[in-house]
Amino acid sequence: MKSRNNIAFIFVMLSGLVIGGFLGQLSSAIPALSFLNYGQEVGLTNPLTLDLIIIKLQLGLSLKFTIAGIIGMIISIFIYRKL
Repeated sequence: MKSRNNIAFIFVMLSGLVIGGFLGQLSSAIPALSFLNYGQEVGLTNPLTLDLIIIKLQLGLSLKFTIAGIIGMIISIFIYRKL
């Protein structure tokens, strides 16, 4: 039962983050709301490359935290508590 709650929590948090990021992108076109798209990007700027002659792997991870995404996560926490 507890693992089901963890999966639901992760799903609700990720959906809040995605919806918040999407709304941040939409709000960048409106000058009064463009501050919602302000954020910081962290991660690998150049992907890590592993060349084994037969196969070549490129690994990279980049996360962008925006104000709209954080607001979406906070709203998703309130929604999760109501469930």
